[in-house]
Amino acid sequence: MKPTNNKSYKTKLWIIILLLPFTITVYILAIIGWHELQKIPAVQEWAEAIQESTNKLDVPKEYIAIYKDAEEQYGVPWTLLAAHHRIETRFSTMDPLLSPVGAEGHMQFMPCTFVGWSHPSCSGLGVGDIPEKDKVNPDIIAQYGGYGVDANGDGKADPYDLEDAIYSAANYLAASGAADGEIEKAIFNYNHSDKYVKDVLHFYHLYENQLEAIQAVTAKKIEK
Repeated sequence: MKPTNNKSYKTKLWIIILLLPFTITVYILAIIGWHELQKIPAVQEWAEAIQESTNKLDVPKEYIAIYKDAEEQYGVPWTLLAAHHRIETRFSTMDPLLSPVGAEGHMQFMPCTFVGWSHPSCSGLGVGDIPEKDKVNPDIIAQYGGYGVDANGDGKADPYDLEDAIYSAANYLAASGAADGEIEKAIFNYNHSDKYVKDVLHFYHLYENQLEAIQAVTAKKIEK
């Protein structure tokens, strides 16, 4: 074992001690300098642009109005609907919109959940043996207690129609407790998986936080 070089150690210690006040001073000046720079209009605009891009809501704009309309109808947070949409089909970019186990459409409903579990063919995972024309028939869905909704009034409740699918998801989540604040319970009812609950909650909280940040920036601009 080599002997410790006390002289070298003490030298390094003194260098650190001597540099510490300098480092603190530079840090303070940097903060002051940034605050002063922010007073310059061009720098201020640049900083706000960065903040806005950071706070950008990671949800396709064209879907937000549908989510909000469904929220108004069923009392389910629109950010929760967006989170489900993101997890289920990556905002409808999954191709085809049919899972290996038989879940259908933009929000991945099992046919028996969409049409109703009291349908005589429904059992097991809920694929059922339901005629295609009955799958989208609002009267059949009402008869068997399903959650499918004809959102756009075209006479069909179709899981492959975006509005119908989102309204149907809102209907199901509301019935599962989401409209009463039981978010986790509702998510679990949608898909009985702890991982699924965790994944949906992640995006739900992300969108809620992004929304709060955007609203804060907007309020700041209005104050100006």
